[in-house]
Amino acid sequence: MGPLSGTRIVEIAGIGPGPFCAMALADLGAEVIRVDRTGPNLGGDPDTPPADLLNRGRRSVAVNLKDPTGVATVLDLIASADALIEGFRPGVMERLGLGPDVTLGRNPALVYGRMTGWGQDGPYASMAGHDINYVALAGSLAHLGRAGEKPTPPINLVGDFGGGGMLLALGICAALVEAGRSGQGQVVDAAMVDGSALLMTMMHSFQAMGIWSDERGTNMLDTGAHYYDTYECADGRYVSIGSIEPQFYAELLRLTGLEDDDDDGELPWQQDRTRWPELSARLEVIFKAKTRDEWCEVMEGTDVCFAPVLTMSEAPRHPHNVARGTFTEVAGITQPAPAPRFSRTPGAIRRPPPHAGQHSDEVLAEIGYDEATIAALRDAGAIA
Repeated sequence: MGPLSGTRIVEIAGIGPGPFCAMALADLGAEVIRVDRTGPNLGGDPDTPPADLLNRGRRSVAVNLKDPTGVATVLDLIASADALIEGFRPGVMERLGLGPDVTLGRNPALVYGRMTGWGQDGPYASMAGHDINYVALAGSLAHLGRAGEKPTPPINLVGDFGGGGMLLALGICAALVEAGRSGQGQVVDAAMVDGSALLMTMMHSFQAMGIWSDERGTNMLDTGAHYYDTYECADGRYVSIGSIEPQFYAELLRLTGLEDDDDDGELPWQQDRTRWPELSARLEVIFKAKTRDEWCEVMEGTDVCFAPVLTMSEAPRHPHNVARGTFTEVAGITQPAPAPRFSRTPGAIRRPPPHAGQHSDEVLAEIGYDEATIAALRDAGAIA
């Protein structure tokens, strides 16, 4: 049931990157127990699961973290776990009585995964923020967008998910491997500003080589180059072109007819940046002459480095994604399937997202609580 089968993780409920990390680990076989808050949004029909796909694959217990008995219950859960995920501002878990000193004291092999925007320390550590702010400080946002236009946030893919939740998942997996050797846990401090900066490593290399400018939209990969961009088609839809290597660029010239449409008798050198705007304009005219589907007929199956630009609604129906099972359906909702793929221990979506508190009784029973104790905790308002 996935390469992380047999690994138990406690997730303190949060938003965005923390749940994404927990989802990714659950998809890979980890048993993830989500600790939700008690309150008015508890319960629901198990046959009608919530639509929050980031919560898929795990069970939920609802605990009052302002109640000392509730906190003690969470500590018992953590004592049975291999890892923990939390996404509060620095100091919140410590004030709840669930900080690393306490939890590692109960469970010395625990991997304590912390997800924040700014990190556990530094001048910004206590400030509120969102994805757009983290990628801005990391030096990523300034390079996203077209020349002469303001920076364009890539929704929240770079900070929350690529530089946040995915980085934390990697850190937790690495720390679990090390804990298996040493028997000792540790804290994983995953910050979205750090991860967003890390994702820019190749661009820092390019800048050091003198082939990347700070001026947005003028470089090879940021829409500056005519051979690495999207183009509108006759039907208002778009195609993507990534013809970087010379042999792929030659295919682009051939398939668009640009090589035969040269007024000067010789096309400029591919890397002549002074001519990039001119060639982009020429390609815009060419691509608008056909619909997106017509360009698919021309370019699919070639080495031009081409793909249609699909919407979220279109992507699950594309033949390539269908053939690979890139998307799946659970409880009537189409969603991305687990990734990456494993030849011997494939991942899977164990269950749809839970209602808050849906599994409180069964999870607590598994760690040794009897029915009377569970009933007493519920009567006291420590769990729900």
